[in-house]
Amino acid sequence: MIPKKNPEADLELRKTSFTYIGLLTALAITLVAFEWTAFEDKVGDLGQLQLDLLEEEVIPPSATPPPPPPPPPAPTTVLEIVDDEEEVEETEVLDTEVNTETEVQQTQQREEEVEEEQIFTIVEQMPTFPGGEAEMRKYLGKSVKYPQMATDAGISGTVYLSFEVDKDGKIKDVKVLRGIGGGCDEEAIRVVKAMPTWTPGKQRGKPVRVQFTLPVKFTLR
Repeated sequence: MIPKKNPEADLELRKTSFTYIGLLTALAITLVAFEWTAFEDKVGDLGQLQLDLLEEEVIPPSATPPPPPPPPPAPTTVLEIVDDEEEVEETEVLDTEVNTETEVQQTQQREEEVEEEQIFTIVEQMPTFPGGEAEMRKYLGKSVKYPQMATDAGISGTVYLSFEVDKDGKIKDVKVLRGIGGGCDEEAIRVVKAMPTWTPGKQRGKPVRVQFTLPVKFTLR
């Protein structure tokens, strides 16, 4: 039997393909419809945008202190005009001229006052015992009594004393610089305090106070 139609023109063979194409087309149209509606809703929402604007806080300007009042004007000196014929009372003007000699004299006086109060250790003319150093040794040899306690203990040595010879030659402020004990220190102080008046030391021809150091030897025999 001879077929009536050409196989290539037979639509029954492509029915399934057309069915699938139709379903896909319908599904695509449905999706486009839904998406189109959602897009219109979003576009409509753009017109409803609301912005909450914050009010700017107004900061009051800082109060500046008022400027200080200007200082009072200086008092003006009133000049009194006197006629040439009018006599003017003369005032006595003290002579306050100071020359170099006056300054030197004042400086010397101050130095002399300071020197009188100062205690010297070395001066131009040192104080001396009456009759000199030899007489002082004789005085010490005769006046010093060896303490019994030092004799019993066998103590010997040199006691160093410090004392001041004032402007009148009198002995003051006797102190032990280095002692040996055994009653020798007290005996040396007693003998020095009992010394006669010395010849005072002098500085620039004037008597001054001088600090003196004296060794007193104690020797057992």
